[in-house]
Amino acid sequence: MAFNLSSMPFSRPVSSIRSQILVTKCELNEASKLSANKESRLEIGSPIIMVEAPQLLKTAASVPCLRANAGLVKPGDVGRIVSRKPKDVWAVRLSIGTYLIDGKYFKPLELDN
Repeated sequence: MAFNLSSMPFSRPVSSIRSQILVTKCELNEASKLSANKESRLEIGSPIIMVEAPQLLKTAASVPCLRANAGLVKPGDVGRIVSRKPKDVWAVRLSIGTYLIDGKYFKPLELDN
């Protein structure tokens, strides 16, 4: 069965279809400015403190394992950033191991010198 473009019900010829470019202007709101400030303070080796315990923990191993947080990670636990992952997920080295933790569960630890 042959396919014939001339029999297709296009409103204009196929050769006249052009791509269109849409330009928009993006502005930062206050919430994104605060998260940008948080991210700028976090870098590899930065100390962090847990402010909320995640319900699930995902290991940062080459073959990750997802498990329920049965009191392993608690608010107040201290760790260090190992690496940055997409979508505000960080690999954090804690005393019990290295886990992938969302940025909403911890904050940078302010060390007094």
